[in-house]
Amino acid sequence: MERIIKEKISADHLLYVSLKYTKTCDVIINLLLRWKVMIELAMDKLVEKAKKMKKWKNVSNAPRAKLTQLKKIYANEEVVIKTLELYELFRDIEKLEKIRECEFRKGVNLKVNYKGEVININMDKLKECSQLLERFISYIK
Repeated sequence: MERIIKEKISADHLLYVSLKYTKTCDVIINLLLRWKVMIELAMDKLVEKAKKMKKWKNVSNAPRAKLTQLKKIYANEEVVIKTLELYELFRDIEKLEKIRECEFRKGVNLKVNYKGEVININMDKLKECSQLLERFISYIK
């Protein structure tokens, strides 16, 4: 749990300090990758909880298999499902086609082509993600 909190603190610093002053898409990408690591650590906690409840079936240690099984086990938990869907975007962010807009300006925006649709990752979207991840970490605790 301590490592999850450390990742969250680092991510918050990127969001509220680094991005505020630099306004570059590279900071946005680094923030998303930091959140990805944080969610992966939290997924391990979810697996432990599922094992204690005896709902976990042994699967390979592949992230995709783990993700699929976690979605089935926690299907009733909206926060978990939304976070796992967000994790899928974060996992693929480095490989996706990205368009940088308004760098070094107030309206910095990263357009990402994901599953056939264009997603705008801007300050508003990042704050929404941050709030969701805050609720997710509270659920993990």
